[in-house]
Order: sequence, then structure tokens, then C-alpha cells
Amino acid sequence: MIAIVDYGAGNISSVKKALERVGATAQVTSNPEVIAAAERIAMPGVGHFCRCDALNQGLRESVLQAITHGRPFLGICVGMQWLFEGSAEAPETPGAGIFSGQCSRFPADVKSPHVGWNQIELRGDSRLLRGVADGAFVYFTHSYRAPVIEQTMACAQYGGAFSAAVERDNVFGVQFHPEKSGAAGLKILENFCAL
Repeated sequence: MIAIVDYGAGNISSVKKALERVGATAQVTSNPEVIAAAERIAMPGVGHFCRCDALNQGLRESVLQAITHGRPFLGICVGMQWLFEGSAEAPETPGAGIFSGQCSRFPADVKSPHVGWNQIELRGDSRLLRGVADGAFVYFTHSYRAPVIEQTMACAQYGGAFSAAVERDNVFGVQFHPEKSGAAGLKILENFCAL
């Protein structure tokens, strides 16, 4: 079973439907015991980084403990940004610190938010992105971006390069929305379910 962490951010039901479409059993939950017992954990999110305050106040320890015990974790959009140290969008709200760096706003010379289809450039041998073509189009909607780091497995370009996907051991993050990204997105979710 995949626990979909409900911490008050949006887009949870469409992620659940997409996971079920690829054959997974998924449960939306804010119960730390359900998260602790799950085989895999997904943390979607649409909205302001300050939503992570709710996660930090009630579910952070359960999620981090599951990650420490090797459970596959997938952060989507704000869920991926939470994996970093924090975001300029809500400087008082800490991230998980699994990946180094801070998320920052897009530069003033590009329209924000970045909404729509954009290509990803693969940068490494990713288990999550296996079978996804270099240059595949995926769907984004975000105003803040994660930096490109050693663990970046895919980049996108919008006002400069940013991390579109990150991966380390059992922790995975995508800035785009696989549940809205057609065949490429479904392949990513299938890969996550097969980990």
C-alpha cells in the first residue's frame, strides 16, 4: 500500500487516481501509524511552501522515520521542495534537509508561475525515470524552483536550469506533476510502484 500524505496541500485525489490507474493500492492519510506501516509513501502538494508547517507539526517524524527505514518516498511539486533545506517562499518553514540547498523564486524576467508543458533533460541513471525519453514533455505548475545539485536526475529550463527530478537511495522527488503528464508521468508512477 502507498500512503499519500495529507498535510493540507492540494492535488491529492488526482495523484491517488493516477496511482490506482497503474495498479497500486493507495490511501490518503494524515495518520502517522498508517504512514509508518506503508510500503511506499507519496507526498504531493500544490500551493505555498508554508503548508509544510502542518507536516512539520504532526507527520514529519513519521515520514522521516519511514525514509530512514528504507521505504521508497516520492515528493511531488511542493513535496519535492520539502526535501530541500527550505524555500524563500516561507523562510521560517524548514524543509527535510535530505537534499542541500534552498528553493528560490523564478527570476523577474520570466512569467511566474511556470505553468504548462516543458521538456526535461535527463542527467543520470535514474530508477524513477527509467523508460522516460530524454526531452520528454511533462506538466509543471510552480513559482519556486529547486537548485541543480549532484542528485539532480533531470533538469528543465525556465529562466535558467532547475531540478525537475532528484534521487538519492530510496528518496525521489519531481517538480512536475506525473499525474498530469500523460504517458511519461504514468511510466514514472509505475517505476515508483515497482521499487
